[in-house]
Amino acid sequence: MYEAYFGLQERPFSKTPDPRFLFLSKGHREALARMQYAVEERDLVLLTGEIGCGKTTLSRALMDTLDDSFKVVCLVNPRLTPLEFLSSLARHLGVTEPARFKVDLLEQIGKILFEYYENDMTPVVVIDEAQLVPHKETFDEIRLLTNFQLDDRNLISIVLMGQPELKQRLRHRAYEPLRQRIGMQFELTPLSQAETSEYLDFRVVTAGGRPGLFSEEAVAAVFSYSNGTPRMINHAASLALLECFGRGEARIEQSVVDAVMLELGGNWD
Repeated sequence: MYEAYFGLQERPFSKTPDPRFLFLSKGHREALARMQYAVEERDLVLLTGEIGCGKTTLSRALMDTLDDSFKVVCLVNPRLTPLEFLSSLARHLGVTEPARFKVDLLEQIGKILFEYYENDMTPVVVIDEAQLVPHKETFDEIRLLTNFQLDDRNLISIVLMGQPELKQRLRHRAYEPLRQRIGMQFELTPLSQAETSEYLDFRVVTAGGRPGLFSEEAVAAVFSYSNGTPRMINHAASLALLECFGRGEARIEQSVVDAVMLELGGNWD
């Protein structure tokens, strides 16, 4: 709709987790580096952060950095019983007919993990929204996956991602065995106002536009609304582009963002 008007080739603030639009703030860059290292070491890594801070996009970026020697399995619906979790994992790893009983499932998983090892491949299991895992016993199965190992290396890497309550949940003494298996962890924090300005410019330029589309005052208004959360920044910026287009103006000023905030029914001072 407005792409040509602003000299864009595509929409810069889409809700989809496209790694091309991943803005690597200092925090996101460190998180990605830690995830890469943990995966290469076949370790278990924990990534937490508030809703909309970019965890899923980071996981997509991580996948893009991995070559064909890695087999990535993404589990985006973690509301699984222990048996459902193992069955889903086995299927994603390539087991054509997962067994009905746990002991047989584990044998199938162990066998296929060793086959990956013999073919110089490392399975990487990414569990998104892990705070929604309903059973402690399912976390126990995740932990026990790290028991699949040789004398000098693990056979699988696991990435646990979730909201801050996941980290809080794992602090309970019942999860001590799992905590001890976590080789690396990182918590994403919101962007600063300066980073919000860089984020807006980065996404506009990635979409084919030029930096400076948002005035300093507009950036401050977007930051006030979003508190530096990328998903909320995208929401405000998308509506601001539509409002600016509708007005026939060339640049997004604070008045445009203020109008969007009124439309949303909030007071963001």
